[in-house]
Amino acid sequence: DDYFESEAVTRRAFWNKYQLGCNEHLFLHKLRENADYLPQLSRIAVADGKIVGGIWYSRAVVRGEHGEQPVLTFGPLCVDPDAQGRGVGERLLRETLALAEEAGYAGVVIYGEPTYYPRVGFKTCDHFGITTPDGKNFPAFMAYELIPGALKAGRFYESEVFADLPQEELDVFDQQFPPM
Repeated sequence: DDYFESEAVTRRAFWNKYQLGCNEHLFLHKLRENADYLPQLSRIAVADGKIVGGIWYSRAVVRGEHGEQPVLTFGPLCVDPDAQGRGVGERLLRETLALAEEAGYAGVVIYGEPTYYPRVGFKTCDHFGITTPDGKNFPAFMAYELIPGALKAGRFYESEVFADLPQEELDVFDQQFPPM
């Protein structure tokens, strides 16, 4: 029942943040239909009966000399602009990282805000010998080790659901939401 409203919150949170408009709400919509989606780790935040944020997890892998290591990624993690600055995102993150640790995952690899995630324990992926599929590293490419020493070096691959979306598909999807 929360799908549409959580997509609307995601849209409001990312609107014009990294580009004109956004596509994170469509990624979320498509992720929920994908076999890599992990609803048992994903959560929404509710305040006064209204969805104010959410975090959604999916399977990913690190491929290297050791073979293929299952890891997690999340995205989006968002908080409605009207609820930002109250610790909602950090609480979502900390609670779900604890769930992921309990489930026995080695770690979480993300593309995220380099000024936000290090304060909750994320480190750039070069600390673990992990690169993007094309062998790159940069400040927004980070990992969080859930089991100390468990992350293996290699190249990170997330679900194909995170591939670029056609603008036409986004335009059609956006028609169900109020204008921004």
